[in-house]
Amino acid sequence: MKDAASVKNVVSIIKAHVNEHLVVVVSAMGKTTNALEKIIGLGQAGKSFDAELTNLKTFHAAIINDLFAHPQSIINQLNDLIVQIERNASAHGDYDFIYDQTIGYGEIISSVIVHHFLLQEELASQWIDSRKFIHTESTFREGQVLWNETEEKIKELLPVVKNKTIIAQGFIGSNKKGETTSLGREGSDFSAAIFGYCLLAESVTIWKDVPGVMSADPKRLSDPIVFEELPYKETAEMTYYGASVIHPKTVKPLANREIPLLVKSFIDPGLAGTKIYECHVDKLPPLIVHKENQCLISCKVTDYTFINEEQLGLIFQAISQSGMRLHLMQNSAISFSFCVDYSENRVLKLISLLSKNFEVYYNSGLTLITVKNYDQKTFNEYRSLRGVILEQSSRSALQVLIKN
Repeated sequence: MKDAASVKNVVSIIKAHVNEHLVVVVSAMGKTTNALEKIIGLGQAGKSFDAELTNLKTFHAAIINDLFAHPQSIINQLNDLIVQIERNASAHGDYDFIYDQTIGYGEIISSVIVHHFLLQEELASQWIDSRKFIHTESTFREGQVLWNETEEKIKELLPVVKNKTIIAQGFIGSNKKGETTSLGREGSDFSAAIFGYCLLAESVTIWKDVPGVMSADPKRLSDPIVFEELPYKETAEMTYYGASVIHPKTVKPLANREIPLLVKSFIDPGLAGTKIYECHVDKLPPLIVHKENQCLISCKVTDYTFINEEQLGLIFQAISQSGMRLHLMQNSAISFSFCVDYSENRVLKLISLLSKNFEVYYNSGLTLITVKNYDQKTFNEYRSLRGVILEQSSRSALQVLIKN
């Protein structure tokens, strides 16, 4: 959702399925999450973010004024939420903790707007706070779901969903102290899967600005294929490599309960989209995934010994402590290299930990390209790209890391 027209489109989709007992999970509007990240960064650096906060408020107020005949009460709620953003972003403490206390307000604001617009359209709607239903460990920025507690709480919604459309926020949960945790960027898909799993849903549908799951990003490559259907396993591997249409954690809970996942077009809801379920598809074409903002970190031993299991243990322990996930790894006799998403705070923390035992070098601003199910043509094409600094292949996937 990026404007008033998008909210109206959401409501038209809900109207088309209003008798199907819906839980609707919404994301932040437009580039709100990016704006909040900037606000958090400025706040933690002790700098003013007044201009950014004003822009955020103006953006949402314009949408509210376009949607509502009597907007003032919703504007008042927006103002209250903006005050909370300002307070949280200005607080002092651990960066990841401050991040999670602030970043989910984009989803909260958008869910309030959608809920009230449904009421204006005379549709029965119930707003809920996802933080009271999705319970996680205190792993800030990468909340690990406590499934038993979460399922027990979400099941309380079963009587409600029979009579009202439930509007919830994606991306956020809370720990046992009631502190907000986030589920990772683009985590709204995962939130929908959590609700679907716990409520034994008939299906979960993700609405995107593409016609379904595609063999490549249409902004990068012309004429990508739209998959009509995909197996859970294939989809899970695609998300592992960075296919951004679905959050990596979305597939597992749905596959565990054999709940189909549908990926449909928000722009053209009449399109068939992609159905992901337990099926078999012969001869899948090459799938090409670009993952930007990557960082290559290399650890070298300092005493001319070889990289061994003990040293690998130290490296993986540091990676785990930094809360990072590997996308590619490769070792030689005296070095171990790996690729992660570039997050300055986490990368610097990781380098500090590794430097106790290794010489550490890193390159940022890289792009990781994965070609899954490659054929000879795509294998040769992507190996010969300019700027390749690391290459790795298996029987089913080729990965190349390139300088932009």
